[in-house]
Amino acid sequence: MDPGCSSSGRRKPGPGRGPRPLRQPPVFEISTRNRFAPLRETERDAVIVGDSIVRYVRATLAKGKVHTHCFPGARVLDVSAQIPAILKDGESVGAIVLHAGVNDTKLRQMEVLKRDFSSLIETVRSTSPATRIIVSGPLPTYRRGHERLFRADGLHPSRVGVEFLSDNISRTLRSI
Repeated sequence: MDPGCSSSGRRKPGPGRGPRPLRQPPVFEISTRNRFAPLRETERDAVIVGDSIVRYVRATLAKGKVHTHCFPGARVLDVSAQIPAILKDGESVGAIVLHAGVNDTKLRQMEVLKRDFSSLIETVRSTSPATRIIVSGPLPTYRRGHERLFRADGLHPSRVGVEFLSDNISRTLRSI
């Protein structure tokens, strides 16, 4: 056994080594916020809400933040049902871009689609009256548009199409 060590493995205090002063344990602040909902706790200047078409859309503003909420397979009324959770009461959002309807056009009931869009707009107005509303979409399909703007499925935008849509939404948001 080493002469400076005891059987417990601790060093014996030597010359100038007295007992160490007790340290206060570090103080930790515990956050009570929900870490799974960080976007709701940050200020947003604009919000994009829609179906799978907006999944990769990244719009920008000169100043401020734009958040995208994507609901794959959603019809207009499905998007409408999500609005109260996205636009919390009392939260200030400058503008909302609504991009939905591609999943409704498959049904080919345009009068129903118009009524559903009216309901969606009314939901936004009643939830956040000061928010400006921009309606975008549905996009034309592959057969009626430029092929390079769509993926092979003819429905979802390609990388070029996403950039084009992102730029158009960004320009529109900056103009209001």
